[in-house]
Amino acid sequence: MQQAVDSNSFMSTTFTLETPPFGGQEPIWTVSQLNSKVGRLLEASFSRIWLRGEISNFTQAASGHWYFSIKDERAAVRAVMFRGRAQAVGFVPRAGERFEFRVTVSLYEPRGDYQVQVETMRRAGLGDLHEAFLRLKQKLEAEGLFDPARKRRPERHPRSIGVVTSLAAAALRDVLTAMARRAPHVPVIVYPAPVQGADAPAALVHALQVAAQRKEVDTLLLVRGGGSIEDLWSFNDEGLARAIAASPIPVICGVGHETDFTIADFVADLRAPTPTAAAELSCLPRAECVRAVEAAINALTLRQMRLIERASMRLDRARAGLVSPRQRLLQQAERLAALGRRLEQSTVRILERNMSRHVLLQARLERCRPRMDEHRKTVEQFEQRLERALASSVSQRRARLAALTQTLEALGPNSVLERGYSITRNAEGKIVKNGLDLNVGETLQIEFGRGTAQAKVLSTHGLI
Repeated sequence: MQQAVDSNSFMSTTFTLETPPFGGQEPIWTVSQLNSKVGRLLEASFSRIWLRGEISNFTQAASGHWYFSIKDERAAVRAVMFRGRAQAVGFVPRAGERFEFRVTVSLYEPRGDYQVQVETMRRAGLGDLHEAFLRLKQKLEAEGLFDPARKRRPERHPRSIGVVTSLAAAALRDVLTAMARRAPHVPVIVYPAPVQGADAPAALVHALQVAAQRKEVDTLLLVRGGGSIEDLWSFNDEGLARAIAASPIPVICGVGHETDFTIADFVADLRAPTPTAAAELSCLPRAECVRAVEAAINALTLRQMRLIERASMRLDRARAGLVSPRQRLLQQAERLAALGRRLEQSTVRILERNMSRHVLLQARLERCRPRMDEHRKTVEQFEQRLERALASSVSQRRARLAALTQTLEALGPNSVLERGYSITRNAEGKIVKNGLDLNVGETLQIEFGRGTAQAKVLSTHGLI
């Protein structure tokens, strides 16, 4: 018979259960069914959780799988990490070390043992380190230390390469091997500094400063091999990041593997996925340089050949125009004689031209010489004419003045008064023009042609 069993709210699963004997109502479970049901409940209830604990009973099987227990002060749980995921860890854990595990909870059905399958693991405290990494990254990014505009392009043909790393680091051997293979002509100068530990950041900063003071390299490689986040934590130091940003020498950072990222990677002028890649990015390979030099030599040789060809053509043309010294002297003598004849002829022509001009100017001077007797007579005639004109003008002006004087006298107020008119003024001395402006009893001053009189207004009348 088929029956759906829902034991809790996590999942519903259909099982085939045997019919109970003697007509019982409760289903009978097999052990396999129970373990399968419990396993599915565990997987559904605890899917990919983080678990913190200490490793114990660690065993690395021949297949590559890891078997161990995860425990704390009061309990333990069996764990397994399969080969593919174990290889991605990058290190082999040791018993007694504390880690944080990304796990799924399952049940090993053949034995009914509950266990966890580990997908990835990190050392305890990695979450705090990651948060610190993100905070520092956000801070430096806001300050512009990651801005591509401030980063410089490393010199493609450096005079020498500087390497900042530990003398015992495998990364140094990788860089030296890559440089010897790729660019043996470029010297490599090592500025030793520890790459792990509490003193590593300060030592790395000091090495960068020493390289900047010596000014003996064109590019700096800051390298280290792979490791856990704790191993690479020295390259997440704020002081080191600021030293890289302030370095006058371009810095190529090659720390860890391709998937590893540190603050130094973001601040550096160029990031390389590995130390070997950093060496390859620091300069052009010797073969490419040789090809460039050969191309330049070929171009220079071709240009030189063309210059020689053009010079040869000019030489041929010059040789064609070359004459012997005797012939050149004869030619110069003939030219000198011709120039002498031209000089004599030019002198004669100049003298003749100047003589003609002298005669012409002398004739013009004679014509322009003043004749005093003729001019004196003309002046006397002008004086007589001026005297006659002046006398006539004076006579005319006198007659006109007399006429104007008579007219003025005839039109003057005194002449008008002599004809019987008078001028009437009020007490203020103003001339009275309208009788209506007078007041009865007002005293008036009347001026006649001869003498004056005072009068008093008895009445006023207006004109109709």
